[in-house]
This record gives sequence, structure tokens and C-alpha cells, in this order.
Amino acid sequence: MANPVRLARGFLTVGAWTLVSRIAGFARDVMMAAYLGAGPAAEAFLVAFSLPNMFRRFFAEGAFNAAFVPLFAKKLEGGEDARGFARDAFNGLTAVLLLVTALGTIAMPWLVWAMAAGFAGDERFALAVLYGRIGFVYLLFISLVALLSGVLNAFGRFTEASFVPVLMNLMFIAAMLLADRAGWDMGLTLAWTVPVTGIAQLALTWWAAARAGWAPRIAAPRWTPDLRRLLVIAGPAVLAGGVVQINLLVGRQVASFFEGAVAWLSYADRLYQLPLGVVGIAIGTVLLPDLSRRLRAGDAEGGRHAFNRATEISLALTIPAAAALVVIAYPLVLVLFERGAFDRADTVATAAALAAYGLGLPAFTLQKVLQPLYYAREDTARPFRFAVWAMGVNAAVAVGLAGPIDRLAPGWGFLAAAGATSVAGWVMVWLLWRGTRTMGDAGRMDGRLRARLPRILLASGLMAAALGAGWWALAEALHKPGLRYGALAGLVLGGLATYAVAAVVLGALRPAELRAALRR
Repeated sequence: MANPVRLARGFLTVGAWTLVSRIAGFARDVMMAAYLGAGPAAEAFLVAFSLPNMFRRFFAEGAFNAAFVPLFAKKLEGGEDARGFARDAFNGLTAVLLLVTALGTIAMPWLVWAMAAGFAGDERFALAVLYGRIGFVYLLFISLVALLSGVLNAFGRFTEASFVPVLMNLMFIAAMLLADRAGWDMGLTLAWTVPVTGIAQLALTWWAAARAGWAPRIAAPRWTPDLRRLLVIAGPAVLAGGVVQINLLVGRQVASFFEGAVAWLSYADRLYQLPLGVVGIAIGTVLLPDLSRRLRAGDAEGGRHAFNRATEISLALTIPAAAALVVIAYPLVLVLFERGAFDRADTVATAAALAAYGLGLPAFTLQKVLQPLYYAREDTARPFRFAVWAMGVNAAVAVGLAGPIDRLAPGWGFLAAAGATSVAGWVMVWLLWRGTRTMGDAGRMDGRLRARLPRILLASGLMAAALGAGWWALAEALHKPGLRYGALAGLVLGGLATYAVAAVVLGALRPAELRAALRR
């Protein structure tokens, strides 16, 4: 049987630090919006910064770690040479990353064109190439951070790895404050901050790994049987990671043909990533090594229990969050972003994108819960096939609807990119869930989850109605500079209180379980 205390402690540890990181990242983006708005420098930096992060998810977090973490956790459980395996993986990944970083820096104009062809011919393209060449080395540092974080997570040490993104966002905030005071070019300041944060993050994670009893030793890569097995398993995951990045590329390409849309989608992405990061990433981070260890130990019932509790926690938090993002998207963007160079037109467009993303939030979280069922079994091939189908749906919706939407509402075709992301997310969830039928009971809902899911939906519906009424009542205060922060806080707190009361009364949540989770 899965240890719910251990699982909850892991979820809450990662979730709490991820919450701090998302809040710091949100503060970073609020400052960026105030300084740069949705202008050329902002769009150029956002595209340039997305390039190393795209490859990072391709090589490290999305693909390499999907294969590495289960193998490493199973070696720990079985008393094998897990540290030697991690050392060889670290050195092999370093060699590949050095080559990719050099090639990407040289090929930056082609990478920018592939990401945002709509920039060609205006100042955004040249700026994006410059910023990209400065910051692309971040790929090397952050990918190694991801591997070291996987080692720490397998050891059950979640705090150090979860603090790494917080450090990055704090450094960005400090850099913008310093640039504003010193009169530096804000776009160049942000670009140079990217590699500096990568060095700091790698240093912190290296130190944490050394404290855990494993510090990597730099050496020439060794081609071992374990690495061959790792690559065989990672191959489909790398391809699946590539599919996910193609989805992002499609969205960026569509947005790049609408002035300001790259920034609008990025700011909306930051808001919906807040609950996704706190819940989905935290659960996925903790669940994968836990399921891997249980499969090695033959604890199938414990694995199913862990899956159901992770699903229950994620839906109890993300369904109401999704409802809130859809219903009060405009007040959220108005109060949190509209200042300085970010005007009312930017608010309206960003809010529309946020509502479209919000519709897919539960799907994105459920993917984080379902994927470990495959990766823990070293099955990366089927998630790849499912991702290909989802990619086709994403491309068809984004490209197919951008033109018709723009003809009906000129300038609004970019919404097709956000809507396509949500539609493809739900398609991916359906495919992943359908695929678990070959795993026996591993992916089936237990009685407790089946009883609570409709109650969570009903409580979320009541909260959405309360938020809508609250927005209508506070509409005037939300637009007044001196009152809008208090009005938004009241609106959000009122929604939270409504959901909490409804969830307890309906039986979606139990006060004793909530108190126990808070104590943990």
C-alpha cells in the first residue's frame, strides 16, 4: 500500500516551492510587462528565452529524465550501483549538450525563423537573434540541473531541487531593478541575465547533490550497457518531447503573425502555469520515482492507490482553478498586469488567451498524473504515439482556425493557438487514459475517486457562479487604481471560501483530511 503521508509530504514540499517559484516568476513577468509591455523587445526576448527552454524540455526534463529517473530509482531500490549509473549519464549528457549548444548558437537566425517566422523583416527578428545568441548556453546549465534534480528527487530530497526556479526568478527581478536604476537597456539586461542564472542554478544543485552524498565527477563519457538501455528507453521519449515542442512552435508561429500576440500568449501562459506548476509538476515529480520503486517491489495495489490519490488531489485543486481562470480572466489580467507600457488593449487580448488556456488546465495536470504510469514501466513508446496524435490535433486547430477567426474578428486569430493547446491537451489525456487498460487496475479509478469527482465538479460550479456575481458587484472598484488590489483580493478570497464550504458540505473534501495535509 502506498504511504499517503510520504506522498502528501512530497507533493506539498514540491508544490510549496513551486508556488513560491511561480509567484516570483509572475512578479518577474509583471515587471517585464511594465517595462516592455507587448512591444518588440518583449516579444524578441520571449522568443529567444523560449529556445533554450524548448531544447531543455526536449533533452532533459521531458525526455531524458522520463527514462533516467525510473532506472535510477529502481537501482536504488535494488541496491545496485545507482551512483555510477548517474555519473555516466551526467557525463554523456554533458557531451551532447556542449555540441548542441555550439550548433544552436551558430544557427540562431534559423532557429528564430523556425520559432517566429512572422518576425522576419522587422526589428524583432534581429533582436531575437542577438538575445538568443547571448542566452542559448543556458541550455547546457539547466539541462544538467534537471538531471541532478532527478537524482535528488529519487533520494527523496525535494526541497533543494524545487528551490532552483525560485533562484532564477529572484535574479531576474534583481536584474530589472538594477537596470532601471542604472539606465541599462532592459532587453539586453534580461538577455545577459539568462546565462548568469543558469550558472547559479547549476552551482546550487551541484552543492545539494554533494550534500546528499553524490557529486558528479567530470570525465570522458563511457558507453556502458546501462547507458545503452537508457537510450533505448529514452528514444521514444525524446521523440515525444520533440512532438510537444512542435506544438509550441505551431502556437508561436501562429502568434508571430499578429503584432503583440507572442507577448499576450506568454503573459497568459504565466498565469495558468501557476496552478499547473504547483499541482501538476509537483505530483508528477513525486509520483514517478514512487511508482518506479513500487513496481520494482511488486506493490501493484500501492501503485494504484498512489495514482488515485494523486488524481484526486490534482482534480480537487485544478478544476476550481480552471473555472476561476475562465470566469475572472479579465479582472486577473487587469489588476495584475495593466500598468506602464501594458495598456487596456493588451489586457483584453491577454485575458481572452488566459480563458482559452484555462479550459485545458485539468487536462495538463492529468497528463502529469497519467504519464508516470507508463514511464515507471519503462514504456515511452506509447506516450510518443499519443503525443503524435495530439500534435496533429493541435496543428489542425491552430492553423485551421487562425484565418477564420481573424476574418470574423480582425486581430484575434491568435486565439486559435491558445484554444488548440487546450483541445490537444484533452485529446492527449483521453489517449493516455485509454492506454492504461492494458495495465490491469493500475489506471482505474477506485470507489473513493468515483464518488468525489462529481462533487468536486459541483463545488467548482458553485464557486464559478459566485465569482461571476462578485465580478459584477466589484466591477467599478476593479478599475480604480486605489481599490483594485483589494477588490481582486476580495474576489479571489470569496471564490476560495465558496469552494471550500461547498466542497466540505458536498463531501468533495473532508476537514480531517485537510487538517492532516496542512500538518504534514
